[in-house]
Amino acid sequence: MSFQPLQAEPAPTARSGSVEIRIERLRSARGLVQICLTADPDRFPDCRDDPAASRMTLPAASATLARFSAVVPGDYAIALLHDENGNGRMDMFVMVPKEGFGFSNNAPIRFGPPSFADARFTVGPGTSRQTIRMRYIL
Repeated sequence: MSFQPLQAEPAPTARSGSVEIRIERLRSARGLVQICLTADPDRFPDCRDDPAASRMTLPAASATLARFSAVVPGDYAIALLHDENGNGRMDMFVMVPKEGFGFSNNAPIRFGPPSFADARFTVGPGTSRQTIRMRYIL
């Protein structure tokens, strides 16, 4: 998983919503938490080459709550990465993630990231809330 730098959000409209993300179980205050919100199942979970994705990077020391505003109503999925060394990507050890990750709906992981369908939630006018528990394998 890799992420792009934070992008400016569009201006809110009367029909737009917001997404509030509560982040739980970070194992340390080191590094960054990178967040990607996407409506594109083909670009989930890393949002690579998704110009419509919303991204945010927060210092892990203060990453307990994040908010995206001016979100167009529709179906979305969220992916989080606890980038403990701040290098902008998921570090691996023999195909096993060394850093933490999380997904909307706390979607189950099996032999890889969850599907968009498992992480999907609907945004409408108003605030949609997700509580995401970080997971660490190593």
